[in-house]
Amino acid sequence: MSLLSENIIPGNHGKIFGTDAMEKTDLIEIKTSLLTLEGINEVILNTETFPREFTIYTDQIVSLSDIEYKVKSVGFHAIPKETFEL
Repeated sequence: MSLLSENIIPGNHGKIFGTDAMEKTDLIEIKTSLLTLEGINEVILNTETFPREFTIYTDQIVSLSDIEYKVKSVGFHAIPKETFEL
């Protein structure tokens, strides 16, 4: 495991997650919950894909496990997509 595979690092690339939430209200609830975590400054929802996706942008290092736990507390799952290519 590495810094990039276990965390979201600050930058303009963000990190994409898949989720089992389907309804727009559920996605908004996930977004609201994630924005309470320190370091997360933006969550972009993508309702055009299946499964639904959201992208998280941070201004400091945020652990993927913190994000997964926060989404689980709302009743859904968050599965990180592959790390960006350099």
